[in-house]
Amino acid sequence: MPLPWLEENEIRFPPVEMALGEPNGLLAAGGQLSPEWLLCAYRQGIFPWFEAGQPILWWSPNPRLVLTPKTLKISKSLKKLLKKHNYQFSFDTTFTKVIQHCAESRRQGDGTWITKEMQAAYIALHEQGYAHSVEIWSDGILVGGLYGVALGKVFFGESMFSSKNNTSKLALVYLTKQLELWDFELIDCQVSSDHLFTLGAFEIPRTQFLEKISQSVQQELHEANNEEKHNSQSIIGNWSQRIDRVKLQHEY
Repeated sequence: MPLPWLEENEIRFPPVEMALGEPNGLLAAGGQLSPEWLLCAYRQGIFPWFEAGQPILWWSPNPRLVLTPKTLKISKSLKKLLKKHNYQFSFDTTFTKVIQHCAESRRQGDGTWITKEMQAAYIALHEQGYAHSVEIWSDGILVGGLYGVALGKVFFGESMFSSKNNTSKLALVYLTKQLELWDFELIDCQVSSDHLFTLGAFEIPRTQFLEKISQSVQQELHEANNEEKHNSQSIIGNWSQRIDRVKLQHEY
């Protein structure tokens, strides 16, 4: 079956049930990376993933890798690091640098899907209050972090990086503990990863994933339409002011 091609002038995705089994989750090609396209995609459990020279490719894999605050696993070695580290943490203070570091860390491996086009798209989403970053610092140098998209009570993780041992794990732990304070229910990790399995991530069927995000996304849309104060953007917009709450309220 030919892969559906999405025209740029109409934001519409085919049903995720049409996604291929091999490669797992490939749904469509084309469209745009504007904030409107990205938000429409995430609300349906779809995300972009492609390399330089390829058209925009959209995915909805089955099963889906997820993490919840309750399933987070902290190993003995990581617990020791959490107690004794000298790193500083921040949220949303340098989103552009985080996504650039994520792109560079992948470029040193087998290439990167975080192209310049993708970076610009998520920076625009960050400027609208939907994409967010966690930063880890050592003596003023950025040594780890991650970024993703928040809708309702779901955080859709995109990428992370470490330039010192385990700093990406530290970023994920602090993110998860902060989201727990805000009653977030789910972190989308997209596809299987041994690294994330060790931190408590687990796979669920795509149908179950879509059910889980549907209620949260509908709540987010309702709040946005009614201009309520406590939607995910107004809450997460205060990340940089709330990081100390994690340090005070969670013991490792």
